[in-house]
Amino acid sequence: MSRGPITSHILNIARGKPAAGVRITLAKHDEAGPSAALTEIASRVTDPDGRVIDLLPPGPAPLGTYRLTFDVKSYFEALGEKAFYPSVSVDFVIEAEAEHYHVPLLLSPFGYSTYRGS
Repeated sequence: MSRGPITSHILNIARGKPAAGVRITLAKHDEAGPSAALTEIASRVTDPDGRVIDLLPPGPAPLGTYRLTFDVKSYFEALGEKAFYPSVSVDFVIEAEAEHYHVPLLLSPFGYSTYRGS
């Protein structure tokens, strides 16, 4: 499968393993800015390595503000654990269509961190 312009990778840092089976939803803000209405574009589940590479088809991503929402509650429930955050949402801006946007999530039941990866 070819990699799209927006990808993600989730690591469960409490277990030291990839977070497989996490639903990730990609939405795009209808206008500029994080307060604009959202249109859902795609929804995928992380593979055994905690990755999603096909949120969009290969090629350039349209410019704009996007949101990735990670359903971490269902993931932790499947592990028999409770989580403080039921979901994690990350808004980011695509300003260059030709670039690749990788948004990793480092996750534990009571915290998370994200950054722009490569």
